[in-house]
Amino acid sequence: MFAIGDNAKRYELVNELHARPFQPCEGPMQVTHYAFQHADGDGDGLRAREHAADLCRRFGATPPPGEASHHSADLGNLRVKWELHTEFSSYTFFKRGAFEQPFADAAGTKLPRDWLEGISGTLVVALNIAFEENDSPTRSQGEIEKLFYPEGLVVSHIARGAGQVWTDFRLHEDGHGRILVHNKSMSAHQAGRLIQRLIEIGTYYLFSLVALPIAREVSGRLKTIDGSLAHLTLGMGQIVDQGDQKQGVDDEADMLRRLTRLSTDIEALSTMTAFRFGAADAYYALVKARVRELREDRVEGYQTIDEFLERRLAPAMRTCESVSSRIADLSRRATRTANLMRTRVDVTIQAQNQDLLASMNRRARLQLRLQQTVEGLSVAAISYYAVGLISYLVKGLPSVGVEISTTMVTAVATPVVVGAVWYGLHRFRMKLEKAEQSD
Repeated sequence: MFAIGDNAKRYELVNELHARPFQPCEGPMQVTHYAFQHADGDGDGLRAREHAADLCRRFGATPPPGEASHHSADLGNLRVKWELHTEFSSYTFFKRGAFEQPFADAAGTKLPRDWLEGISGTLVVALNIAFEENDSPTRSQGEIEKLFYPEGLVVSHIARGAGQVWTDFRLHEDGHGRILVHNKSMSAHQAGRLIQRLIEIGTYYLFSLVALPIAREVSGRLKTIDGSLAHLTLGMGQIVDQGDQKQGVDDEADMLRRLTRLSTDIEALSTMTAFRFGAADAYYALVKARVRELREDRVEGYQTIDEFLERRLAPAMRTCESVSSRIADLSRRATRTANLMRTRVDVTIQAQNQDLLASMNRRARLQLRLQQTVEGLSVAAISYYAVGLISYLVKGLPSVGVEISTTMVTAVATPVVVGAVWYGLHRFRMKLEKAEQSD
């Protein structure tokens, strides 16, 4: 064991590759598989672990450890394999022993009824698999048609002829799907891998289909939103300016608010469906991978599993992809329309601002003219009082022995005073304007 530079996660990462091992299938075996979708995330995951532990304790088996995400245990004549996934937990029960009717006395019928009814989450997958060895009697066509729905029967050779599989992807009277496997030359480990792949196909294709009802529901809402968005977009070009710019801005602002509400609805749909559609895409990829691993060969006159799923599951997945693409496309269109609307409103506001500036310029010019007029009146008033003071001063000079003509002095002083007052006020105004420009 390394003492320096050892990554604490290294053993955990390596062991992850060997987690959830295949269960070898030896001899005739009946398998029942259940998958329950969690209702509230980790809360249901914790309850699922405790429920698996309760089952083990009932049969005297070792319960799963506190942080385990998978566990296997022997329950007398049953073996259970429990797994905890991101959004669901699964229980697979294996019952060894010969059987005449593959699905009449399935492994799931041996479970305590109260324990089954207490499982948290909603049941999505219920599947019975019957595994027959090569020495089992070959079943006639009539027997096969009694076990499955003939019109939807799917048959194929598996692993290049090492086994054969029958199924119909239907729910039968007991509420379970059915798969019959006949072993020809597979080893116990090969058979175990085959059973596991069939279970995963039966699980993942149903979990991928969970997105289809959501896609159909959302599709109707998208149609409504699409129509509203098209109406708003057309309305942008129909706003006619009739001289009332304020009314035009109000109309565009109202349209922008409606567009914002539509964008909010689109983003809400995107948030609501993003996980579900992403999960459906991931499950579908797993289904296709597991089907390829079956290495099927056609049985003349019947569909293979690959052909059936390609015909039935692929269109459903394309529907989900189409709805997801429509949501993304509507989001982009709403964003572009909102940008155009904001640009239009900004241009209108800038035009209003230009009109406002022009009006302010007109007011400034009027104020300047008024100021010039007031300045002239101020020169006249100040000059009048200044000349009057000079006149009073001259009238008092004779009393001190200075004889001078009051009329002459007033006539000479008037233009001088007027010029001095005008010059003083003009200089003062120039200083104020220069100070204002410097600020």
